[in-house]
Amino acid sequence: METPRNEFLWRKAKKRAGFKMHLRTYLIVNAGLWLIYLVSAFPVVEHNVFPWPIFPMLGWGIGLVTHYFTAYTGLDEKALTEREYEKLIRG
Repeated sequence: METPRNEFLWRKAKKRAGFKMHLRTYLIVNAGLWLIYLVSAFPVVEHNVFPWPIFPMLGWGIGLVTHYFTAYTGLDEKALTEREYEKLIRG
């Protein structure tokens, strides 16, 4: 017989698993971008080629940090809405 699943913990586990997948994709893609940069900039090292992969890293990194906070802190919209609702009920 299967034990009932705690829906709150299940949602939290899904968010954390989603963040870990997001982080893995971020690391793989950005490592690839830096590899492309290094391979393409290698012949012209003396011309100081601007490190363009920093822009996708920073932009995507903002989204990754936001994803981390929603997965590990309870600062997601649904949790905040529930807290505010509880405050309104209490008066």
